[in-house]
Amino acid sequence: MRSGTQSTTSSIAILTPMKIIGSPTSPYVRKVRIVFSEKKVEAALELENVWAADTKISATSPLGKVPCLLLDDGEAIYDSRVIVEYADTLSPVGKLIPAGSRERASVKTWEALADGVLDACILARLEATWRPTEQQSPAWIERQMGKVHVGLRQMSEQLGGNAWCHSNQMTLADIAVGCALGYLLLRFPSIQWQTEYPNLDRLYQKLIQRASFIETAPPVA
Repeated sequence: MRSGTQSTTSSIAILTPMKIIGSPTSPYVRKVRIVFSEKKVEAALELENVWAADTKISATSPLGKVPCLLLDDGEAIYDSRVIVEYADTLSPVGKLIPAGSRERASVKTWEALADGVLDACILARLEATWRPTEQQSPAWIERQMGKVHVGLRQMSEQLGGNAWCHSNQMTLADIAVGCALGYLLLRFPSIQWQTEYPNLDRLYQKLIQRASFIETAPPVA
């Protein structure tokens, strides 16, 4: 009986480093970059301007929004809240989202509050800068800025005299709040939140001393 040999061809997947697609001025992109930095996980920033006519963001993020995380196998993950949850699982360093359901919900609620303030800021800014002057709605801008002020007040009341937003160490809650406050300084310097809410400023001043905040500081211009 003749014995035969069977040859098999195996393919080796070529993996590329993870990439965060986005703009250095986007507070949502900054939040993701800070989380990766705090977790000591490598992810390069690939610049993309979603407002440019030649943007290619829809090829990876169907909603045309940043940030978008490209995994090493090419799969895309989008929405900053989804990305930071994923990033927190990649390394045991500096756990940013608690495992317990109640504590987890508390941290994620802080994140939702900070992101909500940012959402309102960006809607107001787009109304004032993207739409022609004759089509702008002052009432819409006022409505969004009202949400910003209510959100800041809520942040201050919840923080109180505590050193951190949740528990006795930095979590995703602090990162989200820090990114929101940094964006206000960048795009809405007329809002005097540092004077009105000194406890938020104390938290912010502590955060911006961290390497993760320093290396992701948005360009002023």
